[in-house]
Amino acid sequence: MAEQHEDKEFLQYVVEHIVDYPDEVQVTRSVDEMGVLMTLDVHEDDMGKVIGRNGNTAKALRTLLRTVGMKNDARVNLKIREPEEREDNGAPSPESGDEGNDADDAMDELGA
Repeated sequence: MAEQHEDKEFLQYVVEHIVDYPDEVQVTRSVDEMGVLMTLDVHEDDMGKVIGRNGNTAKALRTLLRTVGMKNDARVNLKIREPEEREDNGAPSPESGDEGNDADDAMDELGA
């Protein structure tokens, strides 16, 4: 069963090692008919590091996650949540939608 969450552990490990506030990295994983959705929450000061110049870091994370997912025949997508989208001081909100997520919108335009 640990193999099924290899993607979550991988993302958590990588992101914790590139941010200034590793204790505030939160990864949630959900599965539906479209595949696996990894939702990433980081400290607001770390958003730039996670997204990167021109979205390059976020794009690289998405590419690596898809590669890890292919190992388990799963389509893995990454959503990086903006601080404004979070409730309860940064805790993931299960009801949050895709509205107003400028980071994901920018990545979609880049073809990621």
